[in-house]
Amino acid sequence: MNVSLALLFLSVNLAFSSVAVGERRTLTSEKRPNLILLVTDDHPFDAMGCAGHAILSTPNMDALAERGSRFTHAFVTTPICAASRASLFSGRYERSHGYTFGQPALDDGIVHQSYPSLLRQAGYRVGFVGKFGVKVSSKGRKEMFDEYVPGTYPYFRSRPKRLQEGVAAVPPRHLTEINADQAIDFLRSRDERPFCLSLSFQAPHAEDNNPDQYVWPSSCDELYRGDVIPPPATADPAFFKALPEFLRSGLNRERWKWRFDTPEKHARMVKGYYRMLSGVDQAIGRLISTLDELGLGDDTVIMLIGDNGYFLGERGYAGKWTMHDRSVRVPLIISDPRCKAEKRGELIDAFALNVDIAPTLLELAGVKVPAAMQGQSLCALLDDASTTWRDEVFSEHLWESRRIPRTEGLRTRDWKYIRYLDHPEYEELYDLQSDPGEEHNLAREEQHTRRLMKLRERCSLAASRAEG
Repeated sequence: MNVSLALLFLSVNLAFSSVAVGERRTLTSEKRPNLILLVTDDHPFDAMGCAGHAILSTPNMDALAERGSRFTHAFVTTPICAASRASLFSGRYERSHGYTFGQPALDDGIVHQSYPSLLRQAGYRVGFVGKFGVKVSSKGRKEMFDEYVPGTYPYFRSRPKRLQEGVAAVPPRHLTEINADQAIDFLRSRDERPFCLSLSFQAPHAEDNNPDQYVWPSSCDELYRGDVIPPPATADPAFFKALPEFLRSGLNRERWKWRFDTPEKHARMVKGYYRMLSGVDQAIGRLISTLDELGLGDDTVIMLIGDNGYFLGERGYAGKWTMHDRSVRVPLIISDPRCKAEKRGELIDAFALNVDIAPTLLELAGVKVPAAMQGQSLCALLDDASTTWRDEVFSEHLWESRRIPRTEGLRTRDWKYIRYLDHPEYEELYDLQSDPGEEHNLAREEQHTRRLMKLRERCSLAASRAEG
């Protein structure tokens, strides 16, 4: 192919791409959009006001949902921060990228095809603020980010300072507030390039070595004081006692004792968790206000996703790590200011995954999605929520830990299958239509034997595909 013909071919393809994007969005400009990915830590799917939570106040998350699309069935492929965040960067399942706690750094070849690296190669200014959670080489990190500002707990780095004797103490800054400051600094120091900013909150993750566990910013001190916290679902001790010993002695139960083992402690701890989440919401509000102040609001797509779900006493557990919806199902909002008015506030119930985030960011930026990414861009669903889509979700947790069993699960619209790799004698099967809380395990009921075998086989096939 000669140079002239190649240039003509390229121009035709670019024109076609522009038409396709134009059909999908009402563009305010021809510039590539700025991109912000907000990641919360330990955030279950229903812990937002816009998701129908009866107590939580999250007006800024709700505003993002009102201006964009909220995915009601979003899941992580591994419910633990290290592996899940590696999946966010790479668009791959855990057994494909191979990273979790206790593993060597993420392979440089995978880093090279991560969304930060690819966006930088495409001319984006790429920044990261907050909890990184993934081990990468120094070379890899330099390839991924123009600016990298990590930060993890303790949530308060210093004691309160007094201006002078007799003057009230100046409260220290909470990590969530500091992360917001750092993200705003990134926005204010912009140049002519489009940007992609990942703001990854440590909150509302508990501060595990702190007796109070949930440590919130002082701006949230008065929130939820008068609220009555109901007992969690499946909190009946009989439910927990019916579980096999390897689950009853796991880390989920140990941390339950730290946080939720009396009604009074449960109520106090849950209010602390809610205050931490409201602190994140306030930080998001500051970020949105800064975008508007700088004239960037109409050119910036904002995504919000949790790195995994969270048990707040349900099933007699604290934490995550299991294949139950409370652990793997997360909030996901995509707020694109260019979307058509009739699409704003849309609820999309298609199965979305954390591995879909990287290809979505790349498509929004007009960057080719590498074949190695196992997720799918969600842009087609943003255009048309009725688009034919995946009909099952495969999740896994492969970290070899004495207190956290390795597990796999497969979810369809109607059924959930769970198995434990080191305890194959125990399986779980739930009819999600009649039992959305996954309270009644049907795996040993004879009338469900055929369905159990079918889902077991589907889970094995999905696991094989996830290897890449």
